[in-house]
Amino acid sequence: MLSKFLSTPLIAFIFLFPNPGFTSENECVVLLHGLGRTSVSMIITEFQLEDAGFLVWNEGYPSRKKPIEELAPVVGDGINHCLEQNASLIHFVTHSMGGILVRQYFQTHNVPEARRAVMLAPPNQGSEVTDLYRDEWWYQFATGPAGQQLGTDEDSVPLNLDPIQLEIGIIAGGNSSDPWFNQIFDGDHDGKVSVTSTRLEEMKDFIVVDSGHTFIMNSDAVIHQIITFLRDGKFDQTGMDAGEINPKDE
Repeated sequence: MLSKFLSTPLIAFIFLFPNPGFTSENECVVLLHGLGRTSVSMIITEFQLEDAGFLVWNEGYPSRKKPIEELAPVVGDGINHCLEQNASLIHFVTHSMGGILVRQYFQTHNVPEARRAVMLAPPNQGSEVTDLYRDEWWYQFATGPAGQQLGTDEDSVPLNLDPIQLEIGIIAGGNSSDPWFNQIFDGDHDGKVSVTSTRLEEMKDFIVVDSGHTFIMNSDAVIHQIITFLRDGKFDQTGMDAGEINPKDE
């Protein structure tokens, strides 16, 4: 019976049209949390990426204790882990300042296996919150040296970084989760970073979602978009929820 079922046409079909979940690439994703957070904040993303077939590295770093230049080597730690797993492609998914660490790292490093990065709510053009509160003791305590480097002035680290070669997709939040900062912003924002501040000239794709800054990485819709970009190099515009803002209108 089994021999009849495994007919020649069926075997040909299996080899010509393999399982859609199958990939010949051994792809690894480096996760980088934001300022003042830990790797736990990215754990839902980690599990769903693993379910999608990716190898994942998710480790914390002392975001409040060092400046950006000294934190950036954590990106290399993730890359080395992926290479030890024989990854042929390496991607990055970052939250907030994690995206700045990737940009900082690739100012001086070339990794042939590195391909794509999805940045969630990154302060790529600096942070208006930093501009207003950098001299306050509570802001300095909460954000440390790196927090002082995220402004929009001439000393801003994000504004002084050169473009990098990764294919970058950016997901901005358009629904505030930190109402105590709402008065700072003129346009759409996620409570900590304005939509405008997330952008990069060299980005490959961009969407705005109906999420706040703090928990944007836990949204099923956002994780769907992350996986889509890592696989296809673009976001799923047809899968946008009704509550999400069309990036064409930005």
